[in-house]
Amino acid sequence: MARQNGFLDRLSEMAGMQDEPIPGQPLVEIGSYRRVLIENHSGVIEYADTAISVKVKFGTVCVLGSNLKFLRMTKQQLIICGCIDCVRLVRR
Repeated sequence: MARQNGFLDRLSEMAGMQDEPIPGQPLVEIGSYRRVLIENHSGVIEYADTAISVKVKFGTVCVLGSNLKFLRMTKQQLIICGCIDCVRLVRR
């Protein structure tokens, strides 16, 4: 899988698309301090009202704050809402 990810990164760079998301790769979008969207996730690791950890292909996305909850949760997409203090990526 690492070889494929490296290939896709090089291909998007050569095509001048390094700022565009690669289809199938995780995408994290922060909407002010109240909402975080995570696409193409691999499941929830930790869930509490102060911390939510979500597994993605290259590590873990940790959302810290208060009154955190899932607004929407599907196989491809998670929307976390609440008072968000920090979004952290922990790479493998």
